[in-house]
Amino acid sequence: MGLDFSILAGYEGVLVQGAIWTVGLTVASIVLSLVIGTLMAVFRLSGMRIVRWPVSFVIWLFMGTPLLLQLYLIYFGLVQIGLDLNAFTAGVIALSLHFAVYDADIIRAGIVAVDKGQYEAARSLGLSHAQAMRKSIVPQALYNVAPALGNMMIALLKESSLVSVIGVMELTLSAQRAISDTFRPFEFYLAAAVIYYVLNLVLEQAVKAVERRSAKYR
Repeated sequence: MGLDFSILAGYEGVLVQGAIWTVGLTVASIVLSLVIGTLMAVFRLSGMRIVRWPVSFVIWLFMGTPLLLQLYLIYFGLVQIGLDLNAFTAGVIALSLHFAVYDADIIRAGIVAVDKGQYEAARSLGLSHAQAMRKSIVPQALYNVAPALGNMMIALLKESSLVSVIGVMELTLSAQRAISDTFRPFEFYLAAAVIYYVLNLVLEQAVKAVERRSAKYR
């Protein structure tokens, strides 16, 4: 009975490995979600219904269903139609799509907030619509909504623990494996919480650095 944190000494390698997998999963999902979210935001603002409506439907679908269900559908469901993904890839895809729809909503608002004169100025310089969006409007929108996107990145880091249910050996599952050996849940879950908090602080500082940089362009 009682707490015994000395038990952690034999499992630091397991926890560090889990933290590395968590970082890799988070970074890959953040990058992919921003790319997909930006494309969704641009398509949703398109004047063509054949482009706008499917994207709006996908956003509605993913916003209306829980991440855990989406994770199960991608990992266990796609294999039934011949698409067999490994657990890490399925986790990245699920996290990326889930957060991309929220990023899309944020980025869309940022694009709408950019002064229309910026678009007209870009077109007057001879840029096409796509070039004006890519080189002028979207970068300004991303700068303007950097704080909101940063919050979504932090949320993604926390939600990455859900991929443990499909066997990705990230931090939460690593702690659970150690607990199954030692039957000491409090010590290992607390250790995992501390590591998550440290990772969260690092990500927060990175986001603040981006915000300071983006403030120069506003």
